[in-house]
Amino acid sequence: MNGRFVRVAECGRKTFTIMVDGVGCEAAEGDTVLVAVLNCVRAVRDSEFGDGRRAGFCLMGACQDCWVWCEDGTRLRACTTPAAPGMSIVTRIGASKEGVWPHA
Repeated sequence: MNGRFVRVAECGRKTFTIMVDGVGCEAAEGDTVLVAVLNCVRAVRDSEFGDGRRAGFCLMGACQDCWVWCEDGTRLRACTTPAAPGMSIVTRIGASKEGVWPHA
């Protein structure tokens, strides 16, 4: 995968894998979901308004740009949610098992 962010000369934090749309992405302790996702891919989700891919805007939980879903349907803000081992994130329609957005 080709991420928007690149880790430069960083070491010392433990890493783990989260699943993003069924693909493993490496995250480091202290990463938010947004940082972990954008280290793997160029955008965090598709806009529901049809204006393209989104990559986060305010980065502090005030806008609606980084909403993603856990596979169980729980909606979360990627910019303020800490990444955790075993997370499975859905960022686009068709990525869930049912092929639709998960519902809470």
